[in-house]
Amino acid sequence: MNRDRDPAGRPRNARPRDALGRLLDRGAAGQAPVPDDLVVTGADAATLAGQLLREGRPFHAHEVLEAAWKSGPPAERDLWQGLAQIAVGLTHARRGNARGAAALLRRGAERVRAGWDPPAGGSQPYGMDLPAVLAASDDLAARIERHGLDGIPPADLSPRLLRP
Repeated sequence: MNRDRDPAGRPRNARPRDALGRLLDRGAAGQAPVPDDLVVTGADAATLAGQLLREGRPFHAHEVLEAAWKSGPPAERDLWQGLAQIAVGLTHARRGNARGAAALLRRGAERVRAGWDPPAGGSQPYGMDLPAVLAASDDLAARIERHGLDGIPPADLSPRLLRP
């Protein structure tokens, strides 16, 4: 069986995925993938990831945020990694994995806090409302830990990344 490969010869999986990143059968209609070699500015990453989160596509938002940490300045690495972990936590929640969701929401929020200096970077780098994102992540993780995923409104799994 031949494996899908990128132009550099690295393996990749070109199978389509659903909105939560789960692989679909070859030939099935799926979500447009985020390119593996995406290079994105912080402002563009925030805008695109915010849109994907609002559309209920946290897996794809994670891929954009991952591209931002790989192509962005080293000083922003923890910020982007933490936001990517929050997106993965939301993916786990949408897939029904309460334990993984709570753990990644908390880990992501901790990493964002470690990599973001409010006095130096302001509360809204690239138009992101980080205090609201962190509060929502902490609150959602606590609710999931207390009561599981039952009763979590879908809107709570599609947080706003950008300030209104």
